[in-house]
Amino acid sequence: MQFHHHGYVSGDPRIAPAAGTGIDRPALLPDEVDVLIVGSGPAGMILAAQLAQFPEIHARVIERRPGRLAIGQADGIQARSVETFQAFGFAERITAEAYQISEMAFWSPDPADPSRIHRSARAVDDATGVSEFPHLIVNQARVLDYFAEAMHNAPARMEVDYGYEFVTLAVEEGREHPVAVTLRETAGEREGLERQVRAKYVVGCDGARSGVREAIGRSLVGASAAHAWAVMDTLAVTDFPDIRTKCAIQSQAGSILHIPREGGHLFRMYVDLGEVAPGDNGAVRRTTVETAIEKANAILHPYTLDVKDVAWYSVYEVGHRLTDKFDEVPEGDDRCPHVFITGDACHTHSAKAGQGMNVSMQDGFNLGWKLAHVLTGRASEELLKTYSAERQVIAKNLIDFDKEWSTLMAKKPEEFENPEELADFYVRTAEFPAGFMTQYPPSMLIGGAEHQALAEGIPIGKRFKSAPVVRVADGNPIHLGHHARADGRWRLYAFPAASSAGGREALGEWAEWLEHAPDSPLIRHTPAGAEPDSVFDVKVVYPEPHVDVDISTVPTVFLPRTGPFGLIDYEKVYAADPAESITTLRGLDPATGCVVVVRPDQYVAHVLPLTATAELSAFFAGAMLEGGAEAGPGAETEAVAGSLSGSRG
Repeated sequence: MQFHHHGYVSGDPRIAPAAGTGIDRPALLPDEVDVLIVGSGPAGMILAAQLAQFPEIHARVIERRPGRLAIGQADGIQARSVETFQAFGFAERITAEAYQISEMAFWSPDPADPSRIHRSARAVDDATGVSEFPHLIVNQARVLDYFAEAMHNAPARMEVDYGYEFVTLAVEEGREHPVAVTLRETAGEREGLERQVRAKYVVGCDGARSGVREAIGRSLVGASAAHAWAVMDTLAVTDFPDIRTKCAIQSQAGSILHIPREGGHLFRMYVDLGEVAPGDNGAVRRTTVETAIEKANAILHPYTLDVKDVAWYSVYEVGHRLTDKFDEVPEGDDRCPHVFITGDACHTHSAKAGQGMNVSMQDGFNLGWKLAHVLTGRASEELLKTYSAERQVIAKNLIDFDKEWSTLMAKKPEEFENPEELADFYVRTAEFPAGFMTQYPPSMLIGGAEHQALAEGIPIGKRFKSAPVVRVADGNPIHLGHHARADGRWRLYAFPAASSAGGREALGEWAEWLEHAPDSPLIRHTPAGAEPDSVFDVKVVYPEPHVDVDISTVPTVFLPRTGPFGLIDYEKVYAADPAESITTLRGLDPATGCVVVVRPDQYVAHVLPLTATAELSAFFAGAMLEGGAEAGPGAETEAVAGSLSGSRG
């Protein structure tokens, strides 16, 4: 965290100075907004937290509930989500309160006595080291709390507008605020009254029964798997030895997916209720908690479960449904969208793969920075077409995976050809549920793979996998990706070749071009009067140890001036960690070096040689407008130049 660049800060540096819409923010929902977010679930809150970094954007979040969520249904936090939390500044704090999954145990009928279960296998949760962050279990409500804090501490000072229910909307092309939204108040003296709000963009984050989805004529298409599960968050006394370990339990009486929860005592059990009979008409959903507990004890035999308290209980039937498009524009129509749907509004599946909240948040993160780029003049509306194009395919892949996983979980022990089939599938597919199989195809935001060999371990289209480096100015070891905040900026990482291979000369020429050339993206796309790193966060990582890098010889583009005093930013110059060289870890070509371009949502957009300045310029010319906005979350404009608070990631 960086601060003091505007003067001495004595307060909490995580709280940015209010600016733009954050100054005298209207307490009541206004009649016109830039973005109206419907629903304060994970997708809506991450989207709001991203937009809150842009004080020139007036975004509001409405929620039909009268207040914050107390108990959330989702609880699994995959490592990709924790990486995202790092960008919003709360990964360490939420990890401290969460339960961390390190391994998974598999239980099956004991061959010596099939009426009893025994532990048949264990699997390490992240055997390949796909991320430096852990797999967590924590209540969805706490995730929302952290995003609410990030919104409130951001320049726009966003908060949730509780007590508003979405009714319908209409898109009227040609108007500055083309989406007319009808809302109904759900609490207080005005309960039941309707009003209209106009917005430039509307995002439906309102769940599987989404009113926004219905209003734009989209529908969830799919089917139920005709299999029911009871799920309960429970406090109990038991002699089951793996009660604090994630388990897949299969017995002659059925199956349980067991997940310990945060706090050391609570746990969640998904209890197999079996096939749903034809003509059931929802009767299985009335299964009592007592019946579910009795079923759980039968599955756990010879162990017993003495339930003391049930904090939450539900019954659901497995279903897999998906919409064909995540915005309101019909297929084949070339208009730019103004209404979007995210999360459960456009894809639903079983809860047992722990994907719902995680994928929903990536929907919101994907869309948030794109809306910000358009609304601040950094990009044209064409950018918004990429949201549905990128995320609908990911949702389809998720549903295909979940069908296979939920089918395996529902199989009876005798139906497995190999008793270790479930454990083998868990290990073999670990990267997918962890959130790291997403790979966006070439587009206006993703370059081609012509130069992928320069950085084989940084796949284009996949999320940027962090690596250990050493900061040259102070010798501190850090993770390179952990400084990439959710501030809407693009990242340009320069990886020069070794000095013995001419790396310094090639880097110097590239840096000179980037800082001064008319076709440089820094010159073309940074607003006049903004700080030099307001749109592009440019860093260099030398392949040598940090003691071999003379910081006085580092090109000035990597030592930008910041704030009203023109202070030097020393946190953009890094060197390889001798213990774990990033050159080796990420397959960087030691002879030529390269430039890695990373999007604001942490996905790798391009890999290019240092000499490919024309290609780099052309890539950004296709993704961004020239000039851009006059302010942004990284642009310390004259309006806030005298502030004594603020932070930089």
